[in-house]
Amino acid sequence: MAFLKFNKAELVNLSYSLKREIISANKTGAYCNTSIIACNTRRYHGLLAVPVDALGGGKYMLLSALDESLFLGGRQFNLGIHCYGDQYDPKGHKYVVDFEVDPIPTITYKVGEIILKKSFLLTPDADQVMIRYEVLASPSKMTMTLRPFLAFRSIHALTKQNDQADTSFRAVDGGISCKLYPGFPDLNMQLSNSKASFKYSPMWYKNVTYSDEYRRGFDCLEDLFVPGDFSVELKKGDVLVFAAGVAPVAPRSLKTRYDSLAANATPYDNFQDVLAANADLLKENRGGHKRINAGFSWLETGLLRETVISLPGLTLYANGDCAEFEEILDNLIADEQERLFHRTTQVEAPLRIADILQQYIAFAGDAKGVWKKYGDTIKGIIESYGPGVRKEVSLHPNGLLWAQMDGVALSWMNAYVNGWPVTERAGYQVDTNAWWYDTLCFALEMEERFGPKKNAFIDKWSRVRAKAEESFQALFYNESKGYLADYVDNAGGHFEVRPNQMVAAYVAHSPVDDEIKSQIMRVVKSELLTKRGIRTLSPRNVNYRGVYEGSQTERDLAYHQGCTRPEYLGMYIDVIFRMTGPTFAKRAEYLLEGFLEDLSKHGVGAFSELYDGDPPHEPHGAISSACATASLLWSEYLIAKNKLEH
Repeated sequence: MAFLKFNKAELVNLSYSLKREIISANKTGAYCNTSIIACNTRRYHGLLAVPVDALGGGKYMLLSALDESLFLGGRQFNLGIHCYGDQYDPKGHKYVVDFEVDPIPTITYKVGEIILKKSFLLTPDADQVMIRYEVLASPSKMTMTLRPFLAFRSIHALTKQNDQADTSFRAVDGGISCKLYPGFPDLNMQLSNSKASFKYSPMWYKNVTYSDEYRRGFDCLEDLFVPGDFSVELKKGDVLVFAAGVAPVAPRSLKTRYDSLAANATPYDNFQDVLAANADLLKENRGGHKRINAGFSWLETGLLRETVISLPGLTLYANGDCAEFEEILDNLIADEQERLFHRTTQVEAPLRIADILQQYIAFAGDAKGVWKKYGDTIKGIIESYGPGVRKEVSLHPNGLLWAQMDGVALSWMNAYVNGWPVTERAGYQVDTNAWWYDTLCFALEMEERFGPKKNAFIDKWSRVRAKAEESFQALFYNESKGYLADYVDNAGGHFEVRPNQMVAAYVAHSPVDDEIKSQIMRVVKSELLTKRGIRTLSPRNVNYRGVYEGSQTERDLAYHQGCTRPEYLGMYIDVIFRMTGPTFAKRAEYLLEGFLEDLSKHGVGAFSELYDGDPPHEPHGAISSACATASLLWSEYLIAKNKLEH
């Protein structure tokens, strides 16, 4: 029995099926993403999107859709589905009787006495998608046509009919090859059946409408090019494999190749299996350069903040792979020299490298080896926050960091409305300064243990650490309120209840005393904790927005003003375990149950970027988030570790 279950009776209901998406990705950076009835509702949806190195390495949608039509007894049945304005044509969803995602996304159609099963498989090591058709039942021979819809554009853009498109094709073994524009790779479309034919009948399908983009107030109309139709005769028991990829393959090997890959697909038996599969999904290794994809489908690969947040979870806590942890971290450091050592709008992100190294030391135990390899990086980051180095942040005489660039959000809360940040937080940010203090303490501790006896770094930065320790609690803590300011500027403290203050309780070298830690966690528990992570703002605040819906402006106002973030749940669970011990394990498990409940909606079998702050906490944002997945893996690791100790 499948671990991920669906309401079969609701599959023909568009309000049900269009809200549920499948996502497959591979190590080359390619992905396949559509709804569970193969109707695209976002510009990011399509059957094959690939990185194009010649165009800067961004992802480009090549094959948007593939429509099937069945011909039997003089009648035609169209299985495809597209939206045009407020109409759907054709309406192939009415034939859908089953959907499974475990271990491979599979749609079953029933057309009279015909039963056809369609499965999607992204090749793990190539920019290629394979679609397998199996005729489970048919009263006699039938003809099936396949109509490919081509986009050849950035996943962030939309395309229109134009004179620059090269609408020709060239024959390849078992199919055709198309390339609409210079700089793109060829798209080779091939079939496993040697008797299949192709009829060239070029046509632009205009004003294909992406309903999710329309709902969000974005451009939503696209023209897609169809070069023609593939045609093949099939009968009961026949299997056909269609492949689309940037390199041609031997058609006669497609069935064997598909079967071999399908046999290696791991089924989901439990929550941990799903987490492990998602951890693997989010790690890309293109050209031998391994990086983390922040999330599918529209988030980028190799982002500094998202990589630092998710790296331990997706490696150490997913599979215990220390070599992979170091490989991705090494690539990040090499790629992000500017942000790490010179300037960035993510002022806290470089400092968080100290935290993940401390997690690594706690996990693997080799403090000396870690410091030998990464000590210069951490010391270089600290030096970059010194006077006169960075324009976006300055070190004040009190030992704390002041972050300010007018009109720029210099923290992870970086949503903008009409060009202005929703939560600018200019001044002393509580989380940035907690990370700063922890980084100073960690570096000085390591230098004292493993550095030279005559140590200019210790002489210089020990004084700054002492000042920061003296200043932090006095500046941020308000005794009457019983918690920390979110940030402090020239007007004083801003005491919106947000998760940022939790960093001061979490870091290994805390700048506040134990009683204040307890107070922080009490307010987080009472006002921010939900069954889908930690709210970004207390519901008691007048600016709180509990639902992430509406126009782009309305959603951006909610993004950090109430939406919950799974990425902070791991931090919360870690702090509470340290404060209360293994007896918290049952409660921690309870806090993860909600994510299990949501696995069959939004991103099917994936973990969403954010959730509504209000119950029932519906999922939103990227359907597969590296930060959310990593946080849940961290949480599972902590639960298992504390159960073992108990």
